[in-house]
Amino acid sequence: MQLAIGGDHAGFPLKGPLIERLRAWGHTVTDHGTHSTEPVDFPDIARLVTDQVRKGEVERGILVCGTGVGAAIAGNKTSGIRAAVGHDIYSAHQCVEHDDVNLLCIGAQIIGIKLAEEILQAFLQAEFSTAPEFRRRVQKLHDLERRSAEEVLKSAQV
Repeated sequence: MQLAIGGDHAGFPLKGPLIERLRAWGHTVTDHGTHSTEPVDFPDIARLVTDQVRKGEVERGILVCGTGVGAAIAGNKTSGIRAAVGHDIYSAHQCVEHDDVNLLCIGAQIIGIKLAEEILQAFLQAEFSTAPEFRRRVQKLHDLERRSAEEVLKSAQV
């Protein structure tokens, strides 16, 4: 699978080992930084990762910050991105199967490397369900996103 990954300074210690594991599993990984523990703004890294996902250049994205929360907020601000914080195995596959999540956000200050690896396996092996109720609900998410974009355009024209 083609993947994009990024993290801020708080996620840096976990991001490197996760990239190594992902590559060992046979995935192609684009690392969008950061490459040190020097402070950076996570929205800047999130933009790089989400742009690749949104454009279809990669199948899924992964963000690693301190808690995963800020990364998920930043990811969900991007059109076409459905981000979720994933700190347990069940949610990691469920978010893809039911909600077609394409960006997993992990908190390096919340979970350790072994659990993070198991979560990534569950996330990457999961597939969006073909069940009509899940497809309908995700379509409604797209509709909300489109409506919000239209409202922004209308307010800009005033």
